[in-house]
Parts: sequence; structure tokens; C-alpha cells
Amino acid sequence: MTLTKTGALALMMTCTALTAAPAWADFTDGVIRIGVMNDQSGPYADNCGAGSVTMARLAIEDHGGAINGVPVELVIADDQNQPDIGVSTARRWVEEEGVDAIVGCSASSIALAVQDVMRQHERPYLIAGTATTETTNSQCSPMTTNWAYDTYTLARGSVNAQIEQGNLRWYFITVDYTFGHAWQADATRFIEAAGGEVLGSTLHPLGATDFSSQLLQAQASGAQVIGIANAGADLANVIKQAEEFGIVAAGQHLAPLGILTNNIHGIGLEATQGLVFSAAAYWNYYDASRALTERYNAAFDGRYPNEAQLVTYSAVNHYLEALSALGSDEGVAVMDQMRATPVNDPLMQDVSIREDGVVMHPMIMVQVKSPAESTGPWDYYNVLGLIPAEQSWRSREESSCALFTQ
Repeated sequence: MTLTKTGALALMMTCTALTAAPAWADFTDGVIRIGVMNDQSGPYADNCGAGSVTMARLAIEDHGGAINGVPVELVIADDQNQPDIGVSTARRWVEEEGVDAIVGCSASSIALAVQDVMRQHERPYLIAGTATTETTNSQCSPMTTNWAYDTYTLARGSVNAQIEQGNLRWYFITVDYTFGHAWQADATRFIEAAGGEVLGSTLHPLGATDFSSQLLQAQASGAQVIGIANAGADLANVIKQAEEFGIVAAGQHLAPLGILTNNIHGIGLEATQGLVFSAAAYWNYYDASRALTERYNAAFDGRYPNEAQLVTYSAVNHYLEALSALGSDEGVAVMDQMRATPVNDPLMQDVSIREDGVVMHPMIMVQVKSPAESTGPWDYYNVLGLIPAEQSWRSREESSCALFTQ
């Protein structure tokens, strides 16, 4: 085959263009957009809110604000604890605004709906604070990862701590929506498997302020343990009012199925001292986590991160590392890369991501310090030990996730 001078020149220019393609060629829109969606103003705002946004910014900062020369942008949404707002925001982000991944810490009903949107559009959904097990169990998605905890892991840690003390009779105060019902169900299974029993339960709406009726019923039940299956402001109000009723002083034990360091801070050590539970992370556990916390303090008005906010750093950092390794933001390939690469950062060491999306980190068993034991700001936990991942998370055999059979 003989090329004319003009044809040879055209071929040379085509090859040059291919080899000199810009760094952003495999990144849609020439920008990497990460959306952070959670409650920014309601009863769960302190659990994630602006703190999770701050941690996401720190992870982006640690990558120089860009991947392979492609800028990373952060967009933020307040889902207001409303599924319709969460879903419409997710759809607008991925269909119109070029958002490549969402970091979620929404109520369970919102997370499950957003997960469907992300599955449909093949975009990564990084859950860092939503507690329903179903995102990685019966409704698992190849596009979802869970970085913090779920109702299974938290209930297992809290129940086991009470069972080890011989406390077998339980009564529940539970928030009346999907998250609370699932949490109580998980805890009940562990209680009954250990030979204990649930004597009864009472429900309350999200955002309740008066728990006197529920606490009086729990007192009258004769239970050794009052399990609390709620979170955020609801949890704080139950514990504060339980102290006013003298419940612990009268001999009953409080067992929140999940509580975060910001909840301890808001309620106070006087009312929470002695509580035992499992935590996904603790700012004061490693030298590296303390160093990350110092940066968070400086970036967020001297505040301290809770468990969900800490693992938001891990989620965003690992996502960005996958983009860097691939040189692309194509969702399915990114998820494959994330699962193929161990998680290593200031909070997690050599942690794998299972087929169902569970980030297999150990849980930390902690006990809340007394006021006299605390030596400084947010020094709230005595660490009792690590619970191995295999003893914390739902096993493959227990799971109904279809991804295990593919």
C-alpha cells in the first residue's frame, strides 16, 4: 500500500492526536463530581451533616484536589429525611449534573431508593452512616458499598455486651420506621439465640420529644435491659429522660443499639457513663486517626468527628484511589477496582470489600468513660478491644445477597 504525502501526513496527525489525548479524556465532562447527601438540618444532622462534607473535602485535599490532572468537585444536598427529595436529587445529579458517585448517610428508606437510582445508572453509591442491612443484604447492589455499620453489626455488639453480664430480659423503645423495626428485629434474633427473651416493645415517631410513656412502660415491664432502637436527637432524648426517671439508678440497664460520639457529647458523660457498645471507628484510637482529627478540628471550627464522619474519609479516599489507578470514572470498572484493592488509610488497614459491598473492617468494642476518667475534649471511650470483621458482619451463609451466587 502506497500513501500519498497528504495521506501520510493525515495518518501521522491522527496517531499524534491519539497518543496526546488529554488526561481527562476518560473522565466524563473533564470533571470528577462527588455528591454528599444526608440530613443537613434535621434530627440526624449532627450524625453526618456538615461533618461528613468536611471529611470528604479532606480526602479530596489529600489527592491534591485532582486525579490525573482532572479536578474533583464536591456537591452537597440536604435530603431533609424525605425519600422524594433524596431520589429526585440523585436523579438530577446523575442524569443532568454529571455526578459520578454519591456518598450517602441518609435514612434507610432514602438510601434504598437512591441505591436503585445508582444501580440503574451504574454509578458508585458509598454508604457511610445509613444503618439498614438491606443495602448489602436482600437488596444488595453491585454499585453499593457500606463503610460504617448496619443494624446487624451494631445490634450484635450491644446485645452481646449485655448477655455477657447475664442480662437476658429485654424491652425495646423503637423508632417507628424501617430502620427502627429492622434494628429491633436484628437484636431480637441475637437475644433469643443466646437464651434471652424480649418482654415487649413500644414505638415512637421520628423526632419525638416526650418519651415518658415509653419509659414508664419499660420500667413496668420487669426487663433487665431497655434496648433503644433509634438514633440522633431521639436517642439523646430517651437517655436524658431515662436519667430523670432514675431508671439506671433503680437497677435497669440502658442498651442503645447504636450511639455515636457526638451523641455522647450532646447527652453528657453523667448520663451515658458505663454504656457498652460497638463502634465503627474512634478518632482517638490510632496515631493516624488522631492526626486526621487535628486536620478536621482546624477545618471545622474545632469540632471532633464521629464514627460515620470518620469513615466518610475512607470511602472518598478509596474511591479516588480507584479512579487514579484506572484513569477513568466508568462506574462498573471503578467498583471492580475498589473491590480488588485493600483499603488502607488512617482508619483502616488491609480491609477488603466483599461481593455484597460490605467493607470488612473490625468493630471496636467501647465503654463510655465516667466524667472523672475523661482526660480531655471528646475523650469519651475506654476501648475494650476489637471485634473481628467475621464476628461483626452478617456471614455469607446468613446473607440473602444474590451477588454471592453470581
